[in-house]
Formats: sequence, C-alpha cells, structure tokens
Amino acid sequence: MGKVTISTLDKMKANGEKFVCITAYDATFARLVSEAGAETILVGDSLGMVLQGHDSTIPVTTDHMAYHTECVSRAAPHSLVIADMPFMSYTGPEQTMENATALMQAGAQMVKMEGGTWLSDSISMLVERGIPVCAHLGLTPQSVNQFGGFKVQGRTPKEAKSILADAVEIQDAGASLLVLECIPSTLATDISSKLDIPVIGIGAGAGTDAQVLVMHDMLGLSEHTARFVENFMEGQTTIQGALRAFVEAVKAGEYPREEHTYT
Repeated sequence: MGKVTISTLDKMKANGEKFVCITAYDATFARLVSEAGAETILVGDSLGMVLQGHDSTIPVTTDHMAYHTECVSRAAPHSLVIADMPFMSYTGPEQTMENATALMQAGAQMVKMEGGTWLSDSISMLVERGIPVCAHLGLTPQSVNQFGGFKVQGRTPKEAKSILADAVEIQDAGASLLVLECIPSTLATDISSKLDIPVIGIGAGAGTDAQVLVMHDMLGLSEHTARFVENFMEGQTTIQGALRAFVEAVKAGEYPREEHTYT
C-alpha cells in the first residue's frame, strides 16, 4: 500500500469506493491503524476526552495536538494524517496560520477545522499557502456548550438547508475533505452526492464516502458511547483484528447500519 494522498481519496470517491478514517494519538496505534488498511488517520482533539479525562474537547491546546501529531507521524503510516485545530486556535488570520503551521510541521498532511461559512476566508488563506483543510459540519464538539450538549443537528428544514449551504461554500473555499457528524442520514447522503470533495461521516448514515470512529469507542473502551458506535472488539481476539473488522465493514457497506443512523 503506497502513501495515501488527497488524490487517492478523490479517485476513490469518483470510483464509488468507500474509505476509512480512525483516530490515533501515538506511534503504536498509528502503525496498527495504517496496517489495518485505514486510508486516513485523524489525530483528534477527542484526545481531551479519551486520553486526558476531560468531559469535552475544549481544554485541548495546540501544543497538545502538535505533540500527539508528532507521535503519530513517527510511525510513518501509509495513511494520510489529519490533525485537529483545537478550540479557539483559529479565530484570526495570524493565529490560524501560526497554529496550522505548527501542526503541519509536527507531521500532519492536513488540518481539520470546525465551523460553517465563517471559515471560508481562513480555508482559502491556508490552502493558498499549501496547507490542505478538512472542514467539519453538523455536531461540532467544540461548540457543545452553544448546542446545549451533544445533540443531532440538521433535523429541521432550515437547519438542513444551512448545513448544505455551508458545505458548498466550504468546498468552494478550497477544503479538500468534509466531516459530517450527527446529522440525519438523508441529509448526509444529499450533501455527499452534491459535493465533488470526499465526505466522511460519523453518525451520518451510510451514504457518505467514508466513515470515521474514535478508536477507543470502536474498541469498546469508552464508558459512554453514542448511538452510531459499534464495538468491533466483539468476536475478535486482538486489537488488530478489531481494526481490520471495522475497515472491512465500512468498505463492504456493512457499517453503519440502520440502527446507527439518525432520521
């Protein structure tokens, strides 16, 4: 398996092939995730919850993200490495460029940012300077306090129309990937079909181009999990087997199933 690039993912979308994203935060698990066949690795700010013990991603800093991105990149995975821009690290042009640069220099091949059309100028600025961007719409965990908790987004016609409009504008601004989290499956399918860039779903049904799960969730290690999570350790004797089972289930269209989706 050669090194996965943005072009690889674009070709997979064009050919109707599903791809896989799994979070990893250190060299050991980055190697295992890559060997299991996941095309992308997300160094997620979810580390604030699964590694640091916080109840949200908000306390995570750019220094935290850079450290874990360095750890993941040292595994030299075949997967494309995406690093989250943490809470309040991209509020202005200079700050955005400085923090995105730090993550890229730590080994990321792409940065991920949460938010709608207000991100368009930042996305354009980063892309023009050689920093690829993955956008994130729907339930954006950094805005959990504004949402009043981890709640499904896009259930009303007005919300759905807004998310679709945001997705189109973000693509036009230059984003290479889009994550859709916790939105109705019909909306996610519609957005995926209308965008040229690949769309990664999490709690967004089976109609997206790819699926992502937090590694600790899919290995059954988290105390509380969302409806869309499946424990892939069940029936497996090794972590490697569970990672491969997730990859194979996504590619075969066996995950997510109806019980994992929102209406």
